[in-house]
Amino acid sequence: MISLSIYFGMIGPMQIALIVVIVLLLFGGKKIPELMRGLGSGIKEFKDASKEDDKKEDDKK
Repeated sequence: MISLSIYFGMIGPMQIALIVVIVLLLFGGKKIPELMRGLGSGIKEFKDASKEDDKKEDDKK
């Protein structure tokens, strides 16, 4: 049963543990570091792109 706390935006320790277990079952322990590296680089690229957009908007003004 899904806890009501997820619906209110509060993720507790049980929900985090459940997510970790599901990820481990789906991808296995050896793939996790590779997935996290890819996620980190994706977030970095997104931040860099948003900073470039902000600079372009400031230049136009």
